[in-house]
Amino acid sequence: MNYILVDTANTFFRSKFAIQSDLDSKIGMALHITFNSIRKVWQDFKGDHVVFCLEGRSWRKDFYEPYKRNRKNVRDARTEKEIEEDEVFWETFDNFKDFIDQKTNCTVLQNPKLEADDLIAGWVQAHPNDNHFIISTDGDFAQLIAPNVAQYNGVQEVTITHQGYFDDKGNRVKDKKTGEDRPAPNPQWLLFEKCMRGDTADNVFSAFPGVRTKGTKTRVGLTEAFEDRNSKGYSWNNMMLQRWVDHEGFEHRVIDDYTRNVTLCDLSAQPDEIKEIIKETVASAKTKAVEQVGLKLIKFCAKWDLQRIAEYPQSYAEPLNAKYKKEEVMA
Repeated sequence: MNYILVDTANTFFRSKFAIQSDLDSKIGMALHITFNSIRKVWQDFKGDHVVFCLEGRSWRKDFYEPYKRNRKNVRDARTEKEIEEDEVFWETFDNFKDFIDQKTNCTVLQNPKLEADDLIAGWVQAHPNDNHFIISTDGDFAQLIAPNVAQYNGVQEVTITHQGYFDDKGNRVKDKKTGEDRPAPNPQWLLFEKCMRGDTADNVFSAFPGVRTKGTKTRVGLTEAFEDRNSKGYSWNNMMLQRWVDHEGFEHRVIDDYTRNVTLCDLSAQPDEIKEIIKETVASAKTKAVEQVGLKLIKFCAKWDLQRIAEYPQSYAEPLNAKYKKEEVMA
């Protein structure tokens, strides 16, 4: 089976930054990019079923109090116009979400404690013998890239596979700094680097602030520690047992903060009780039997004035009409 996994809120809300225009145009662009991304991935990779993954509050906020706390500051700093724009975007998103859930045969996954990342990773883990194509701009999914897992960024129109980065025409994407073909992501390295450096977007603090990528004669760098991660020899221990003091005078040991960040960032390392919730949520997916999906899509397009999509309803409705052929999900 070829599953299309949609990071729903990410795909929809990232799209509003794609153009500088009036609110109606931004709303239309968000819906167009979302529908077009699904249709493109469906056609390019011969999809069999679409799974929409939605956000919950996230267990990470209970595990680590600073998690995404920085986003409140951004929300509080919004202008009245930006607040009004966000309200309209959320109203549209809720309407889109209801349409997908009630008027299509797509699977919709959501749990109050889980993020979409958890659900997408959980679906991949529960269907190891199938192919998965993730629609998202989120770099966190680089850790999942494998021969059977790829990612499509609908805003940049770039596909990421275990072989490299490709544009919409199938040409390799060039690295802007070197001018060479952008190399395929190394999932293990990218995850290790993130757990060490932290994630400013999610307010996950670094395990070792200021650490160098490449070491010197007197100090081990990330590269050497990463290469020594399996044997846990000198380079690994030299870095992980380092201690540092933050601006409030608290002492940290690198291994402790790194272990915390692994729990937060590694999509296979959640606490056991969270893993169980992920499994149960994925296993709850059922085969739907919605009829006349194409007609329902045309009505949705009319409501939101999506003329270009309404002109080709069959090609856009096809992925929305495909039913989930439920198999035995791995325990």
